[in-house]
Amino acid sequence: MDIDMDPFGLGGMGPPRQGGAFRSHSFNFASPNTGKAAGKDRAQDPAIEHDLYISLEEILRGCTKKMKICRRAIQPDGSTKKEDKLLTINVKPGWKAGTKITFQKEGDQSPRREPADIVFIIRDKPHPLFRREGSDIRYTCKMSLKQALCGTIVEVPTLTGEKIPLNLTREIIKPNTVKRFQGHGLPFPKEPSRKGDLLVSFDIKFPENLTQSAKDILYDTLPN
Repeated sequence: MDIDMDPFGLGGMGPPRQGGAFRSHSFNFASPNTGKAAGKDRAQDPAIEHDLYISLEEILRGCTKKMKICRRAIQPDGSTKKEDKLLTINVKPGWKAGTKITFQKEGDQSPRREPADIVFIIRDKPHPLFRREGSDIRYTCKMSLKQALCGTIVEVPTLTGEKIPLNLTREIIKPNTVKRFQGHGLPFPKEPSRKGDLLVSFDIKFPENLTQSAKDILYDTLPN
């Protein structure tokens, strides 16, 4: 069977995988034929898993993904024919990577076996600025050694597009310095009215070399 991303569902999807265990939250959607006595004793094909990549912005507010599947379906005369079907996934704010959404028995139909379950697994789409850490997100601010020692003002981006000014003119920034902005992270999955924090780390660029005069000035200025 084939599964394609519907044009109205923005995002990416990984290749199918047969079975596989993953600890996560799971959501099941039963097909109309699930549980009918006629097929309860038939063996079922292994679940077909697909990675569904979601951006952090979509995790922030929630989104709807529409997945088109093409499967073999049994016709009234007993033959099989390919048919298209649209599966709708309502991604809730704050869902964690690894969350599974299962559509029961939506795989290829066969007279002798139960159709496989179709399972979508939420994955984080790589972000150019942020990295998810639970319900927190982390941003790495790059700065020069001069800025780290002498102070600077930086603008910290957020997932909403807002920029937060961060005044660092009165402190020395060390490689292990972390600033925290409460409530600017992702929603908690079980309590979406609450949000995690935005953590700011610093990547300090050291000079490749120094002139002798610069070394002398630093030697006389910096404490031992």
